Amino acid sequence: MPRPSLLTGPAGPVPSTDAAARPGRALARYRPRLAALAAGALPVLAFPAPGVAALAWVALVPGLLLMQRAPGAREAAVRGWWFGAGFILTGMSWLLSSVGPALPLIAVVFGSLQAGVGLAVWRLLHPPLTVRRALLAPPVVAAVWLTTEYARSWPALGGPWALLGATQWQHPAVLALASAGGIWLVSAAVVAVNTAVLVVLTAVDPRPRAAAALLAAAALAAGPLLFALRPAPQAAAEGPAGPAELRLALVQPGIVDEPQARFEASARATAALVGQPPVDLVVWGESSTTADLDRDPAALDRLRALSAATGAGLLAGEDARKADGRISKDAVLVSPDGVVDRYRKIRLVPFGEYIPLRPVLGWVAGVSRAAGENRAPGSGQEPLPVVDRSGRALPVGALICFESAFPDMARTAARDGARVLVYQASTSTFQRSWAPEQHVSLAAIRAAETGRPAVQASLTGVSAAFDAQGRELARLGTEDTGALVVRLPLTAPGTATWYTRVGDVVPMTAVLVTAAAAALAVRRRQPLVSER
Repeated sequence: MPRPSLLTGPAGPVPSTDAAARPGRALARYRPRLAALAAGALPVLAFPAPGVAALAWVALVPGLLLMQRAPGAREAAVRGWWFGAGFILTGMSWLLSSVGPALPLIAVVFGSLQAGVGLAVWRLLHPPLTVRRALLAPPVVAAVWLTTEYARSWPALGGPWALLGATQWQHPAVLALASAGGIWLVSAAVVAVNTAVLVVLTAVDPRPRAAAALLAAAALAAGPLLFALRPAPQAAAEGPAGPAELRLALVQPGIVDEPQARFEASARATAALVGQPPVDLVVWGESSTTADLDRDPAALDRLRALSAATGAGLLAGEDARKADGRISKDAVLVSPDGVVDRYRKIRLVPFGEYIPLRPVLGWVAGVSRAAGENRAPGSGQEPLPVVDRSGRALPVGALICFESAFPDMARTAARDGARVLVYQASTSTFQRSWAPEQHVSLAAIRAAETGRPAVQASLTGVSAAFDAQGRELARLGTEDTGALVVRLPLTAPGTATWYTRVGDVVPMTAVLVTAAAAALAVRRRQPLVSER
């Protein structure tokens, strides 16, 4: 029998110290990553429907702290990735019924964009903190974050959902920033404040703490200050050129699955408007009819009759197979004389209305409620020629459902002369989730960005109206049905916010700042800001 030694015993070899410690090291490595994954869920509580908007200003701090305390740049980037995956997985959890097992894949892919945030935080905020880095970190980290938001906002990647600035949709004073730089400027302010708070909490030297506190106060005050000093969008004057207000009805039939029954429910709610104070426009939700109104005279005659009875134009949502054999979603303006004009949805919902790279990802349709076939997208966007009860022109920027997420589409409508933004929506697939509240919040943001009132008519809720500063005027919740009549004050023709004039200057600047910071880091192969 061999003699026992330090490495052997009566029962044979004993694991070495390194081998025994290996699982512990792996656990120690993954524990902070799992914490980053969980921390990514925290900012989602500031979005609708949880709606703890104030939390947004500090909700990033735990995740940023984990990135800051990483042992190296690579680990900081990995923690940023895990944080981003947790954010997407939680913020878009309602997509599970639509995309099924593809949701974790989406979270991993889009979460990877946040690796740059982790790297920026680690390089700029590693101890010991200095005044110079304390002043540079909030704008640079905000720029990197904004670059990730802008990247995943590309329509081919799904579009701009869950942008951090959207957490402030119920606060018009903060949304004043959106009128200057779009939702992007609101996101930048939120991230800058979170980064400054991290500096205040972790810096040992009081000087960087004071500098960061001043930056945080300035970012917090920027929106309310702009709201107080800048005049509200100029109200329209009543006259031959156009009305001062639009009186419209938003029709919400509720949860009615059978298409013809849904059409009838919308028709009954519209007919109930007869004998009430007159309206200028009746708006039905997305997919409120599955008839091709160009080829279905019975359905069109029904809508014409409703338009004549109410004395108002009727904007129906058409989801039908067209003569070419393809299905498309259209907003169709109907008068007593027939179809006046139509807008075909341009930006389709990934997986819901088409499957990206269908030859590769088409299997998702077999394990979820993803689109069985791709819808046909439209090719152009122009205001619909609505007229009020007196026959005066009232151009309407009509967009459909998911398109409320895109700032550029609302901006295009405003620049083309739309006096009001009208969104037709349907979130029935996600009815008992956070999706309906997240969706309607986007109309408020588009109103603030463009200085145009905005409304959303949804089949199953939420239907709501917002003034030109994003303040909610009226709503029908997800349990309500019927027609919501609202008087919508209009802004003067030609009204243009700074964002309408200049467009996406803020995110483009963020991309340039991010590129410059990355180039400097690669060139020096040391922290972004040299210490002297």
